[in-house]
Amino acid sequence: MSRLLTGWSSEGPGPLPRRLADALRELAERGDVPAGSVLPSQRELALVLGVSRSTVTSAYGLLETEGWLESVRGSGSRLRASGALDRYVTEGRLVSFDARAGTGTAGVADLSSGALPGLDAVGEAVGALTSGDLGGLLVADGYHPYGIPALREGIAAYYRAAGVPTEAGQILVTAGSQQAVWLVAQALVEPGDTVVVEDPTYRGALEALRARGARLVPVGSDGAGGGEGSGAAAVRRLSAHGRPRLVYLQPTVHNPTGRTLDGAARREWRRVLEDLELFTVEDTACAELALGEGASGAPGPLVAGLPMASAVTVGTLSKLFWGGLRVGWVRSSPQVVARLAKIKTSVDLSCSVVDQLVAVRLLDRLPEARARRRAELRAHRDTAEALLRSGAPHWEWTRPAGGAALWVRVPGTDTETLAQLARRRGVSVVPGSAFSPVDGFRDRLRLPYAHGTAALEAALPTLLECARRAAAG
Repeated sequence: MSRLLTGWSSEGPGPLPRRLADALRELAERGDVPAGSVLPSQRELALVLGVSRSTVTSAYGLLETEGWLESVRGSGSRLRASGALDRYVTEGRLVSFDARAGTGTAGVADLSSGALPGLDAVGEAVGALTSGDLGGLLVADGYHPYGIPALREGIAAYYRAAGVPTEAGQILVTAGSQQAVWLVAQALVEPGDTVVVEDPTYRGALEALRARGARLVPVGSDGAGGGEGSGAAAVRRLSAHGRPRLVYLQPTVHNPTGRTLDGAARREWRRVLEDLELFTVEDTACAELALGEGASGAPGPLVAGLPMASAVTVGTLSKLFWGGLRVGWVRSSPQVVARLAKIKTSVDLSCSVVDQLVAVRLLDRLPEARARRRAELRAHRDTAEALLRSGAPHWEWTRPAGGAALWVRVPGTDTETLAQLARRRGVSVVPGSAFSPVDGFRDRLRLPYAHGTAALEAALPTLLECARRAAAG
């Protein structure tokens, strides 16, 4: 509820209770909260929003008067029918992206996204396209449900260069890695299926899997050292009581923590997945953002040694080159690729041919892009860490092995409340619970340094003040 109510306190006319009531009504109208849902208690919602209980009491009273809420003794307050029961219901994990559709973020320190600015190489690749690049493609209708042949072959060659035999028929081009994960959820998961995910994990995957009706079972995401406390060991124990439908992993440059599994942990995961014959989805969307001194490209997929029919690898060019370049892919067996392509065709027929032609050119510039990103992100990471050591010495984090953000622990603070208080002061930040299948990590913040650290430096005094208020209750 807190995530879905982003921006409510600073938008719209009238006193605070009126604005909160209007925001809750809009959630019901849009179907973001389905009819019949029991709302949080007045005390709970007031605590997490950082407002007085009387504000929530008044808002609930306004909704009840206007017919949007009914109070049932012993059952709490329920939203009345909104006429939107069959609409997609979001958990609000990606609401920071939704908010960008509004009037802009002038005057706001936006720490809500770790997406990187575009590289010059993208503009240069676009500018270098000629009519000759389209060549024989123009004589056909332009629909390529699996992707244009040149890009599928280029991606297959990318894996072969990493020591993983791959043919073009094993590649499906998608509109970024988010669509790839969504397609996997649609094709392979039925409502009620058990899906194992790391905790924390990529919030877009949680949204896609929950929307499909999956039962998410969390395991630890660190995997450090292996053994009985590792995520792989937890999956082995879990499988003794019931077979999960699939396992979703990010072993290389994990989002949001930035960690990469070492060789021993990767071998343990591979051994467990192979022994139990579990279908595995490995998301490598951020793998090209490795920052280690010896990093010269993404390592081969963890699932490379597993049977192709029970493994999917998700990848993208959007993280390394530019988020506006919506080119991702799935690597799997031709049978799985065909199944995903059939669903994709019903959604968008095919990806843009022009975008794919740009991607073909950019594949040749991977070494250059890696080197530039690595230098930039290392410098930004070092500056962000120095800033926090100086300004917030009691905050805690582990240096990330890659990615574009710090995963920070704010001791003794509910970061859901912190984020709400910060938004009212012009700072947009994502709390740790947005990355957890069980709303855990409520003492964590993801603090991106993707665009440099100016926004973090400007926001830090506000975040510290809001942390103190949230800790004080």
